[in-house]
Amino acid sequence: MPDAALFIGRGKADEIKALAAELGAQEVLFDSSLSPAQQRNLERHLGLPVNDRTLLILEIFAQRARSHEGKLQVELARLQYLSTRLVRRWTHLERQRGGIGARGGPGETQIELDRRMIGEAIKRTRERLERVKRQRKTQRRQRQRRDTFSVSLVGYTNAGKSTLFNALVKANTYAADQLFATLDTTTRQLYLGEIGRKVSLSDTVGFIRDLPHGLIDAFEATLEEAADADLLLHVVDASSPEAVEQMEQVQKVLAEIGAEQVPQIVVFNKIDRLEETKRPLKVVDTMEVAGVQTPRVFLSAQTGSGLTQLREQIALKAASALRTNDDRSTAGELPDGNPDRV
Repeated sequence: MPDAALFIGRGKADEIKALAAELGAQEVLFDSSLSPAQQRNLERHLGLPVNDRTLLILEIFAQRARSHEGKLQVELARLQYLSTRLVRRWTHLERQRGGIGARGGPGETQIELDRRMIGEAIKRTRERLERVKRQRKTQRRQRQRRDTFSVSLVGYTNAGKSTLFNALVKANTYAADQLFATLDTTTRQLYLGEIGRKVSLSDTVGFIRDLPHGLIDAFEATLEEAADADLLLHVVDASSPEAVEQMEQVQKVLAEIGAEQVPQIVVFNKIDRLEETKRPLKVVDTMEVAGVQTPRVFLSAQTGSGLTQLREQIALKAASALRTNDDRSTAGELPDGNPDRV
């Protein structure tokens, strides 16, 4: 039976301890989020450092972050994670570090000092991220005033979003066959000859199952691009055996960030990796997403197959939305539906 103090049962913990000793393991990694108490209890029981899924994701994020914004977001998530785990390994933190003239003040323990320092670092990082959010909002307002139709790429990590982004706008955004290759939002203009207009296309961070809430909070500035978009291109790795589950996880995250109502086009990417007999007969058809009939396109961003049909679908959505905005303007309303006030 699972033990709440250890996350797993004591018998299973003993098995892991024996296996770790047999393999000469340096640490134990759990594919779940552990509470600080569970992490501490497991380390005592196993006699080894124990880390969880959240820390692993944070480590990957730290390696992938390139822009100032991305690094700030990772740093905030890391600090929030560490702030709950100050008592995990450092028993020396319980020592008093006070006395006359001491920086921490009389009687302040090392752990209290560290907690205060982390709290101050979190506050500073939040303030810097707040400035980034204001800049992003200003940029989005400018695009709205220019009546720019905005499209955001979303999807499970490593579904091929950046490769598709590069293929559509002829950019050279970093793309690789690895988790979270993109942490920073990149926005480019995509010209659609079908309607003679440009739309704004943004590449965003990939989602993953059980994405820790701390990361969702830290990446709020980036995820807002998806929530504020006029259209989402939900990119799915068609070759993944877990494609259906990954789609469900993406929809779950979209709901968490308030983007579940944004119109979508589901893009099944990497069809070049499917066997010929498993490839769809049609490039474009529809499927039901959250009770709504939604276009889906089968393509390969790597080979370019299906890109023309995807552009046509984006053009149809953009033309319809722009036509609606024009009708509102003619009726004396602003694009957001509010009556034009003098």
